[in-house]
Amino acid sequence: MSASRNTHSSASDMPAASADRPSREEAEAAVRVLLRWAGDDPQREGLLDTPARVVRSYEEFFRGYEQNPHDILARTFSEVEGYDEMIVLKDIRFESYCEHHMVPIIGRAHVAYLPNKRVVGISKLARLVDAFAKRLQIQEKMTVQIADTLNEVLQPIGVGVILEAAHQCMSTRGVHKAGVSMVTSRMLGSFRDDASTRREFLSIVGNTNAFSVSNT
Repeated sequence: MSASRNTHSSASDMPAASADRPSREEAEAAVRVLLRWAGDDPQREGLLDTPARVVRSYEEFFRGYEQNPHDILARTFSEVEGYDEMIVLKDIRFESYCEHHMVPIIGRAHVAYLPNKRVVGISKLARLVDAFAKRLQIQEKMTVQIADTLNEVLQPIGVGVILEAAHQCMSTRGVHKAGVSMVTSRMLGSFRDDASTRREFLSIVGNTNAFSVSNT
């Protein structure tokens, strides 16, 4: 099986320079400031280890900044016996974080493309979603980033991406509207220009009303 590599990347995909990043000690000190601002005492027993725990959590929550999404898709395969039908990975659960309030966005992604002689391992599609989800985000931007990266690297005939997510910035604060979800989509190439391709994609994913997204 042959493989090819594409090293294209954009500045927005790359992590911030390490020189600009605060130290772990500075990050933990910032958490102590927030604890005091909230009205609690960071020196009490139950909170002594909280700053370190929060920093470790942030390393997991925002690990997408350490990943280059283009690199995730770099290894592609061309020996596919002429396969030229739609490839869809649906119901990819993701957890992201609202860049306005830093609270969770929990949802599912459906990612599809119509190959042009090159395909990528399906796990890479899930990794691509996570690379953008594990950052401070807005859903609209994340939808575009996933679709455009897949389009740039694989150069397929078409790409379709649908995200449906529940936003805790709506359910736990502000308007306090639980049980609502936001749907965004981006269609490129044949998914935008060919109505039958778009209908096939929507049929495969069961349309977005076929499942619900919770905040848990």
